[in-house]
Amino acid sequence: MSIEYNLNNLKSKVSKSVTIVAVSKTKANNLIMKAYETGHRVFGENKIQEMISKYESLPKDIKWHMIGHLQRNKVKYIAPFISLIHGVDSIKLLNEINKHAIKHNRVIECLIQVNISNEATKYGVSINEIDELYNHSLTLQNVLIKGFMAMASFTNDESKINIEFKSIKVQFDRYTKINSNFNVLSIGMSGDYKIALKNGSTMVRIGSKIFGERMV
Repeated sequence: MSIEYNLNNLKSKVSKSVTIVAVSKTKANNLIMKAYETGHRVFGENKIQEMISKYESLPKDIKWHMIGHLQRNKVKYIAPFISLIHGVDSIKLLNEINKHAIKHNRVIECLIQVNISNEATKYGVSINEIDELYNHSLTLQNVLIKGFMAMASFTNDESKINIEFKSIKVQFDRYTKINSNFNVLSIGMSGDYKIALKNGSTMVRIGSKIFGERMV
């Protein structure tokens, strides 16, 4: 199937109120352009160097999302143009983002990454640590927390995935009541986005369902 077909098929299954982040990591520019030519503008990368290269050579109206783990010493490279950082998981990282946002006279939007699977191999704060990180963000002028990002366990057990997504939806609902800017719940990828949508996801990160299976 073509990228155009895959994107249109996906969009027919997803509400227009849900943002689709086309996960373009490892994908060549010509493939990204095929998605771009359908009208799609939101792309996700997880490697800083690759993102910068694509930013410099592809159309400037693309909204680039950093969906991978972000090291503090790499923030300065993406601060001028990044649209959304999905993986904020520490006060130190928040401070670094704020510092470089000030330098570029812009407010950088971010999501708090929450480890809902409790897997040691996954980044993110625990549910009990959300408040501390969020409250610290309120002291920073050039960072705006827009919501949460989370990844469910890598499993075929849909009931387990459902429970994990429900746990972050509870927290999301709690925050939307106290902050009108809090409107992004980035949960769901190619394998579990349908379960995520049932649990109120407003943003899904889709790679293989758009670009095809990754080449090993």
